[in-house]
Amino acid sequence: MKAEEIREWDNVEVLARLEELKEEQFRLRFQTGTMDLENPLMLKHIRRDIARLNTILREREMAGGSEESIAESATAESATSTEQSEESTE
Repeated sequence: MKAEEIREWDNVEVLARLEELKEEQFRLRFQTGTMDLENPLMLKHIRRDIARLNTILREREMAGGSEESIAESATAESATSTEQSEESTE
């Protein structure tokens, strides 16, 4: 699965595929614990596909938000970290 192909999908397809891969990853991990896998590299491929799907979802999320909302969230995060550091010094 290539990122170019995934970018052509809509969010519903991406989320459905992500769910399928997570279930498959769970099954393979379970099989690893109980017996040997036929193809141990499948876990690696699935993990990378999951990361690829999450990356594309995050790209869409960042592109969908306006610059103002991104700036507001960054400001809120910095304010929260400042409050936490002040509490830890007291």
